[in-house]
Amino acid sequence: MPAANDIRKGQVIKFNGEPHLVMETQHRTPGNLRAFVQIKMRNLRYGKALDQRFASTDTIEVMPTEKKSLEFSYADRDSFAFIDPETFEQIELSAETLGDVKHYLTAGGKVDVLFVDEKPLTVELPSTVALKVIESSEGIKGDTASNVQKPAKLETGLTVQVPLFIKEGEIIKVSTADGSYLGRQ
Repeated sequence: MPAANDIRKGQVIKFNGEPHLVMETQHRTPGNLRAFVQIKMRNLRYGKALDQRFASTDTIEVMPTEKKSLEFSYADRDSFAFIDPETFEQIELSAETLGDVKHYLTAGGKVDVLFVDEKPLTVELPSTVALKVIESSEGIKGDTASNVQKPAKLETGLTVQVPLFIKEGEIIKVSTADGSYLGRQ
């Protein structure tokens, strides 16, 4: 097992029996104290971020990881199916595992899935996705004095605020970071 000094950003380590993604590391040697490594990490099961201090000589277990690009196939109640385009192997993930990611999945859409110990743990989306507007009220004529917006329901069930000129059936770009409208497709 590597020492805390050897841990780098992007690795997955086992801490308190749970997999954690290392987001940032800092090696510090304060004055007359022993050197330590400050690691900012995120629990991959629960999403909680934390800072932890390790002595520079502590050994930390690094977990084997693999990232695969998969295509979203279909949703069935609380289960979401993904297909590996190379091997055509199907992988199912629960709605609990996906979290808010499920609001941005469309059939055929590509996502990166992080596997730790051959178990899928997290799904990474592209920064923007194109979604179709299925329900939107009409804008009021003359209500254009400022940046007025209205709610629009998208094909995945997500509701976003869009400008008044967006109509049902249009395809819009949505940010996956905060769910905001970015423009027409």
